[in-house]
Order: sequence, then C-alpha cells, then structure tokens
Amino acid sequence: MAPGLPPEITVFERGWLSANNVLLLGREQAALVDSGYCTHAAQTLALVGGALGGRPLDRLLNTHLHSDHCGGNAALQQRYPLLETLIPPGQAAHVDAWDTEALSYRPTGQQCPRFKYDALLRPGAEVVLADRAWQIHAAPGHDPDATMLFEPMARLLLSGDALWESGFGVVFPELEGQSAFDQVAETLDVIDALQPEAVVPGHGAVFSDVVDALARARRRLDAFVQNPRRHALHAAKVLLKYKLLELQRVARVDFERWARQTPYFEIVRHRYFEDADAAAWFEQLTQELVRAGAARLEGGFVLNA
Repeated sequence: MAPGLPPEITVFERGWLSANNVLLLGREQAALVDSGYCTHAAQTLALVGGALGGRPLDRLLNTHLHSDHCGGNAALQQRYPLLETLIPPGQAAHVDAWDTEALSYRPTGQQCPRFKYDALLRPGAEVVLADRAWQIHAAPGHDPDATMLFEPMARLLLSGDALWESGFGVVFPELEGQSAFDQVAETLDVIDALQPEAVVPGHGAVFSDVVDALARARRRLDAFVQNPRRHALHAAKVLLKYKLLELQRVARVDFERWARQTPYFEIVRHRYFEDADAAAWFEQLTQELVRAGAARLEGGFVLNA
C-alpha cells in the first residue's frame, strides 16, 4: 500500500535506470535526495525545476554513490551554482581524486560525470530537511558506504537501495569475494528497529507494508546466503539489464564485447562460473533475459523490453 507523504515531500518515482528523487521543501531551503542516472539528467532538471517553481535548489544529498543515484549531480551543480552537496563519508577521498575504479563506474561499465561535494552525511548525526530533523544511519551491504535517512516524528525512511518493497540491491562486495551478506542482515535489523511507517525506496513505489517487505528481503537474503552462485547469476543479469536500459538497442556483438570488457561481469564469471565459456555464458544470460521478458532479440540486435 502506498501511504500519503507530508505535502512538503515529493517523490519522483523514476524508472530503474535512475533512482527515485526525493524533493524536500522547507521554509528557507529546498533539498533533493539522489539525482538519477546521467543520461536522464535533462529529465531530472525538468522534474526538479518544475516542482521548485522558480526557487533555487539549495542542497543535494546522495544516499550512496552508485551511478544511478548520483549521475545527475554534475548537471544539478551546473544548474544551481550555490548548491551544497552532501555525500556519505566512505568514498569522499575517491570523489576528490575522481577514482572511477574505486567509485565503481568503470567496474560496472556505467557512466557518471565528475561532481564535487561540500559536506558529509555522517552516520549518527542529523540533517535538517523540509524543516525536519532526519537521522543519518549507516546502511552497508548493497554498498559498504551507503546511508539511510529517517525522520522519527513522521516515521519516514529514505532507504536508498537497502530495502525495496520487493527486496534490495545487488550486494556488490560479495561479487569481489568480500563478506557482506551479514551487513545486509544487520541493515535490515536497523530498519526493523526504527519501525518506519512509510519507506521511500531508491527504486519503486513508496510503501507502508514494511513488515512484509522486510520478510521478503530476509527470505531473499537467506536464499543468497545458501547459494551465493544464485546471487552472482542475479547480479550478472542485473548488469546486462541495466546496460540495456541505458542503450535500449545494441548489436549483440557489441553487447557481448561490452560484457567481456566490464570488470564486474568478468569477475562474476571467473569467481562463480569458472568453467563457463565467456561467449556461451553471455548467450545463456541473454536468453534468460529474453525468457523473463526483460529483453528482445531482433536480428543481430538485443533490445530492452
């Protein structure tokens, strides 16, 4: 069930290429949480500008620095020169150096124009948005440096990719051999303890059936813990689908070339499917996307569906 939100909070529910954007209007300050993917930057500017009605955007916050959550940062910073940008502390040095390897953009084969930041979202502290004090909580798992924002009076949680109504984001550290499923479980426990009445997820609709969502997420997590290859296979298909969302239509030979040149994709194949021939594995995954209705084949091209 989708709950009503306070009138000063607007959620732009985006497609899966871009994370949801949350606009929070205070008496003296307007803030946006997460900025979507770079190829949707023009749409992000239009959505935000239309809702602001001529007032400036004062603050931009990123729950984490995956490309679908911060890819619009640069465009917003250019549009609003006085914009203050806040990011989680864990990757601040990588943003300073613009290390696209450490920031995950090169390993995932995704794009993100360079942006700057002004301050940090430190877990344990608070930030005022829409004239409300929001608690900053660490949310490791999907991303080791991710954060969530919780407003205790309205019991409203901006969960990023730590919890969706249907699950949570790919646990990227696990793909590299780092134990992180336990961090996902700990983050779900934090959400459970907060007892939010409504959750604005990084993707998908706002929801209030938090108990059911947590139960689904824990079942999904248990399945991945019992069979890490299942999670790895899911991650590989997510990477392919995400690129399809970006490209919409791509020659099969170019799509396979992209996959073989994308470090995360090859890491998954070597770590979890070491006996799989690269071309045959790519073909298998493509056919699985087609069977799931997530892609279409048309001659020598793969199309988003």
